[in-house]
Amino acid sequence: MITILDPAFSQLNEFLHEKSFSKIFILVDENTHEYCLPVLLGNMETDLGFEILEVEAGEEMKNIRTANQLWEILTEMKADRKALVINLGGGVITDMGGFVAATYKRGIQFINIPTTLLSMCDASIGGKTGIDLMHYKNMVGTFTFPERIFVYPKFLETLPFKELRSGFAEMLKHGLIADKIHWENLIRMNKPDLEGIIPHIETSMGIKQEVVNKDFQEKNIRKTLNFGHTIGHAVESLCLHQGNPVLHGEAVAMGMIAETHLAYLEDLISGEDSTAIIESLKKYYPYVDISDFKDEDIFDLLWNDKKNTDRRINFSLISGIGSCVFDHQCSEENIAGSLDFYRRLNNV
Repeated sequence: MITILDPAFSQLNEFLHEKSFSKIFILVDENTHEYCLPVLLGNMETDLGFEILEVEAGEEMKNIRTANQLWEILTEMKADRKALVINLGGGVITDMGGFVAATYKRGIQFINIPTTLLSMCDASIGGKTGIDLMHYKNMVGTFTFPERIFVYPKFLETLPFKELRSGFAEMLKHGLIADKIHWENLIRMNKPDLEGIIPHIETSMGIKQEVVNKDFQEKNIRKTLNFGHTIGHAVESLCLHQGNPVLHGEAVAMGMIAETHLAYLEDLISGEDSTAIIESLKKYYPYVDISDFKDEDIFDLLWNDKKNTDRRINFSLISGIGSCVFDHQCSEENIAGSLDFYRRLNNV
């Protein structure tokens, strides 16, 4: 259940009063500790004791070492099965915090309070928890719903523009796979600023939640939410491994451009639609340099994608603006062609 918080956080306080938690653990990184935790603590009304758990910010921290440290801290602080974990942060915090809670003592309750646009519209919704393994994204995790998701849009005022733009990529994806009108409303913006974005956040959250409600464990239609992520995750992983990380939304935007061209090569969309979509995405996002990555490096990661079956690379590709197919198996020639297409954009 997603709840938009009022300025007094009354819905959160009502939730805490209704439940019988033994203790609260609030997971933050240094950014949400500074900018968001004071707001939460200033409005949270509870007699329960609480502890603050802080980790360093960044995708590179979303690993088994950090998870193990958090399990050890919970153990040392004698967290029991009635404890509550509050994940206050962006996608890394909600992914990892959910995973730690879902696996500690075989599962304790957690809630998500997303603080970034990416997390509000995507990462905090849907019950996917996880950590990275080596340089493979979200390779270890669970399907576990949070007890609740509480959204406070004013937290977005703390974000730098790059983080806001990163989350905007997931909103654009929602439009492309499921809602043409949503896509058209978003691309009318010359620049994805807060004032323009806020009226469309609930639509994006609703699209994500509706898909998840139909297919929680990603057996079919939920796979459409991976549009742009198959190639995007591979590039994001390689950049991280190279020590030159890119924001998730920038990688997804790159992936959507390549996979839109791939959809054209696979005769799923027209050349006219492909060009229009790609030009809109290029308007918002910087070029991600993949010239150092060989096709075989990218394919190595594509072969390990979680959606694959029977030794085949499965893609989710748009079949028009507002529609998407899943489990689409592409020729390696066309996949390589989509990567070459993206590389050439740097010279256009």
